[in-house]
Amino acid sequence: MRPIVGSFLIGCALSLSATLSNAADSIVPLKIGDFPPVYVGRPLGGDDLKIDPSDGRAHVISFWASWCGPCLQELPVLANIQKIAGADKIKVILINIEERDVYRRLQSQISELGLVSTFDPNKQARKAYGVDGVPHMVIVGRDGKITSVRVGYSQAKLEELSQELNRAIAVPSANPNK
Repeated sequence: MRPIVGSFLIGCALSLSATLSNAADSIVPLKIGDFPPVYVGRPLGGDDLKIDPSDGRAHVISFWASWCGPCLQELPVLANIQKIAGADKIKVILINIEERDVYRRLQSQISELGLVSTFDPNKQARKAYGVDGVPHMVIVGRDGKITSVRVGYSQAKLEELSQELNRAIAVPSANPNK
């Protein structure tokens, strides 16, 4: 089977994560094989957003902030991942960890990427996903289980990320109709 997400990731410079302050209390890291929390934040003017891990797609859930240089470099990479793989195979969800006013100012630029975007007003998603630094990415396979948790990025790890995404897409779906 030809990989859907390819070596286009190579060459994108992403570096190590920045640490969030005051987020370490009550953080429980997720593990490979866990089912992810369904709550992933709130879009502006909308209700709480929840993922459906049985929708037959792999999910990439990425926590980010505008002050995080590696996060800003990652956003177009994630948009390319969804574009190349196809929204029917993979759904990328961006969760901004900043205050609502900051997220509101960023929203028009982020919406151009064509990805689902939310913010985390009560740090509920951050705590549920065990986030204590950004960028923080959780990859969920088509079976609804976590296949990878990544904190921080480097150019040397991009091929590995590509392989992880291909494995998540290749996992048989939990939904027999997908």
